[in-house]
Amino acid sequence: MRFGASSFIWVSPFSTAEAAGLAARVAGLGFDIMEICIEDPAQVDGAAVRAAAEAEGLQVSVCGAFGPDRDVSHDDPAMRRAGVEYLRTCIDLAVATGSPHVVGPMYSATGKARLLPDDERERQRGWAAEGLREAGEYAAEHGIRLGMEPLNRFETDLVNTTEQGLDLCARIGLDNVGLLLDTFHMNIEEKDVGAAIRAAGDRIVLFHACENDRGTPGAGHVDWATVADALADAGYDGDVVIESFTPEIQEIARAVSTWRPVAASGDALAGDGLRFLRERLRVPVT
Repeated sequence: MRFGASSFIWVSPFSTAEAAGLAARVAGLGFDIMEICIEDPAQVDGAAVRAAAEAEGLQVSVCGAFGPDRDVSHDDPAMRRAGVEYLRTCIDLAVATGSPHVVGPMYSATGKARLLPDDERERQRGWAAEGLREAGEYAAEHGIRLGMEPLNRFETDLVNTTEQGLDLCARIGLDNVGLLLDTFHMNIEEKDVGAAIRAAGDRIVLFHACENDRGTPGAGHVDWATVADALADAGYDGDVVIESFTPEIQEIARAVSTWRPVAASGDALAGDGLRFLRERLRVPVT
């Protein structure tokens, strides 16, 4: 199992200018992976980011940022098209940076939470499947996997649970499209976190390890023993990334409702979390 840290812990938006410094920080804390969030693709030179990461012995993970102008389930076909094109750009950056995947809540715009009739929500799931199938086919041509992230009910109305994520995978019908599971969201939405992880099985593309308050893993009430056992039962021995946010980055803090610090510093959150996860999640895979 390898462990990573998200650029969101320290910076937003991520750009090539931060790549060398961030890579040195992430490697210095003992991580194997630097996850970069692509808020503005124009600010990210994939080859330069890869060089900075490799200089520190790191792998890159690419995570998308899905705003209202990148929404593959939007009512407006032009917005759906923009969502697919953004995903294609992220896939190109994954190739350039050496990331094996693109992950994130790519089925909708983050923060879109509405009370809709069942038929309307079904229509939007259909649009999402159509757009993500196209993006998934493009990704497959380049050897890239897509990992769709179920979010909690306050951040999306489309895919909240692993079961709904697996349903969307089935609608898309591609082997290289799976799920990014995140313990923060699962803690809110899943009735049984262990059962949800086991159900995802080999559809897990990436795993985000976050506390119930989005703070340092091990500092809250997430049942990490259950998580570890379920990951082993699911056969998952892949990458685990810590993702958190700082109130100093106001736009992101507002989007994810981070109104107070959840750790003394980004370095403390990442370093303490890594030590905890290395101890708790290194379990034999059955």
